[in-house]
Amino acid sequence: MVDFQDERYSPSGLEKSDIKVQEALETIADFDDPNIDRDGAIVGVLEDDSPYPEVRSAVANTDDQSIPCNSFRVWVIGLSWAILIAGLNQFFFFRYPAVTISSIAAQLLSFPVGRAWAKVMPNVRVLGVSVNPGPFSIKEHVLVTIMATVGGYSAYATDIIAVQRVYYGQTYSFVYQWMVVMSTQLIGFSIGGILRRFLVQPPSMIWPSNLVTCALFNTLHSQTYAGIGTRGGISRERFFFYAWLCGLLWYFVPGYLFQGLSYFSWVCWIVPDNIVVNQMFGYVSGLGMSMITFDWSQIAYIGSPLATPWWAEANIAAGFVFFFWFIIPTLYYTNTWSSMYMPISSRTSFDNTGASYNITRIINSDASLNLTAYEEYSPLFLSTTFALSYGLSFASITSTLMHAFLFFRKQIWIQSRRSMHEQPDIHARLMSKYKQVPEWWYMIVFVAMFVIGVISIELWHTEFPVWAFVLSLTIAFFYVIPIGMIQAITNQQVGLNVITELVVGYALPGRPIAMMMFKTWGYITMYQALTFTSDFKLGHYMKIPPRTMFWGQVVAAAIAGTVQLGVQAWMFSNIPDMCNTHQKDGFICPNTEVFGTASFIWGVIGPQRQFSSGQVYHALVYFFLFGAVCPVVAWLISLKWPNSFIRYVNFPVIFSGMGAIPPASALNYVPWAIVGFIFQYVIRRRHFSWWTKYNYVLSAALDSGLAVSIILIFFCLQYPQNGTIGLNTIQSWWGNKVFLNTADGNSLPLLTLPEGSTFGPTKW
Repeated sequence: MVDFQDERYSPSGLEKSDIKVQEALETIADFDDPNIDRDGAIVGVLEDDSPYPEVRSAVANTDDQSIPCNSFRVWVIGLSWAILIAGLNQFFFFRYPAVTISSIAAQLLSFPVGRAWAKVMPNVRVLGVSVNPGPFSIKEHVLVTIMATVGGYSAYATDIIAVQRVYYGQTYSFVYQWMVVMSTQLIGFSIGGILRRFLVQPPSMIWPSNLVTCALFNTLHSQTYAGIGTRGGISRERFFFYAWLCGLLWYFVPGYLFQGLSYFSWVCWIVPDNIVVNQMFGYVSGLGMSMITFDWSQIAYIGSPLATPWWAEANIAAGFVFFFWFIIPTLYYTNTWSSMYMPISSRTSFDNTGASYNITRIINSDASLNLTAYEEYSPLFLSTTFALSYGLSFASITSTLMHAFLFFRKQIWIQSRRSMHEQPDIHARLMSKYKQVPEWWYMIVFVAMFVIGVISIELWHTEFPVWAFVLSLTIAFFYVIPIGMIQAITNQQVGLNVITELVVGYALPGRPIAMMMFKTWGYITMYQALTFTSDFKLGHYMKIPPRTMFWGQVVAAAIAGTVQLGVQAWMFSNIPDMCNTHQKDGFICPNTEVFGTASFIWGVIGPQRQFSSGQVYHALVYFFLFGAVCPVVAWLISLKWPNSFIRYVNFPVIFSGMGAIPPASALNYVPWAIVGFIFQYVIRRRHFSWWTKYNYVLSAALDSGLAVSIILIFFCLQYPQNGTIGLNTIQSWWGNKVFLNTADGNSLPLLTLPEGSTFGPTKW
């Protein structure tokens, strides 16, 4: 019999290691996670760190609860940024060209401000609160950044208000506007909070984009931890500065001096009038087989390729090649949907003469459909890439649900019963020491926002019934977990904008205001839920107390939304010809125009005239079935060959990965996949120590250098003198015009109609 009082046989050392190994195996067994490496997971857990090397390289596995976080200066700086950034972004949202102060720019700008506060402000107390608690801490920096950006981008619902004013002559009170914006923003927050046990606490929910942010925080604050590794060479801080400076300076070349390097469709420059070659190799309206760009803003347009796992990038790349380089040319050159009379790729809609669709010809003065005028004018046509993007969106909706059921059901069931301290992950155990946010806090937010949402649609004329409001929220809630799990694993989000437009178009035909509201509450509720959830995970990684995080997010989001509405109201009251295409200062409201056009297409014309039986694009509805079947096939193959390549095939990612097209194009996908292959596959495999130390720092440096460079170019060279600086010199030289003076740049179709002729059906 063994006496455990004898230290030679105590359950320490190797036996404790065996317990940790078992924890790692439990993590792996939750579901077949393509991000996990069995041996690497065991190494991580044995070192009391994350099972994922990506997380280990970007996130410290320790926590100091004495570091100040909820300080007076956090609230002053955070709310000041929330007001300033939200106001500026809303102001420029209506202008073309526009500039956006991104989250990474806010992260960088907050750092010197916090350091200056710590150096200049006196160390005194006001009402018992310390004005200057000492050096600006990393936790304070994280919370300031979250408060600055949680409502920094223009609220989606502000477009509803702008469209109502511009296109429908409805100018309702500020109370109505505030209720709509707050409800759409914070209902998503409450849902994200309620579901955080599924999307935040499990170690498998890594949220790759947050790793870049964490790496930047740790680099700026000179944090060292085991996950960085022991590789020599220059420090992370110096590497970041060099890469940041190079990124900032270089963008002046493709972003202003030589824009041909951005749209580097070199094949088209050789034969500018050959339409077929331009359609294959062009970047403006072609399929992008030129494959190269020298512009990081184009490469990272759909997300940094240095953050997304390679297997997910490979899924998107394979889907792109199959659908956009094989299916689309097949459809186009067989003249399916009369496509040869339109550009092969375009973000606009067309009539049966090949001209842009004139929506004003088919609507009455009250914005209702004039059926006689519609039948006399034309059905609505889309470019081949635009039409196929709808089909892929349909497939992504059904494949997401099927994939989640087949592959994630065990994980969802386990997490529904597992508390935070039971998570087999060091970060969850460290966070379990803080007071958690009770779920009833989030329920109170949900009920309050639901009530003001009902009030806003009932007291004002919106034609949006309460049952449709409930249905839109049900769609959002139903999809949050499966879409959130896919995003947390792959860095790709499945959008609900198309499916919400489709549902409301059939459920409430001829009601454009109701269509916009259904789409906003259905899509943006899910989007906001995942945005807040991503911030929850950032706070989880950086060990921000959850209750402090809760109040920071709620207060900042409410203030930012109010500021955006105030700025928007001032602009419409004080800027002449606001949203007019010839507005002298560039405030032509391009996003409002797109949103308004979508309300006409889906709310006035309606999906029944696009996708119902006998209509032009009816075949696309079969993508719903196609999307549901594909994950079943992958699952059956995985049962037979569990360790084959099929474990890396993710059909929701394949279908939704092209969801940014339009407005994105091949220019944003092909170079992105090439860079991702180099860093996330080649360098990660062959130079892992370099990748561990520098990969996420490089991504943060390039992103932040680009963000600062865009702001400098805009305010120094484009905004002054109404954009006329260098109008006849730098703006008009060959390098800034060559990519536009081609068949690709002019978006030419393969076939042109004789004068007075039309294409497509004769009756519709």
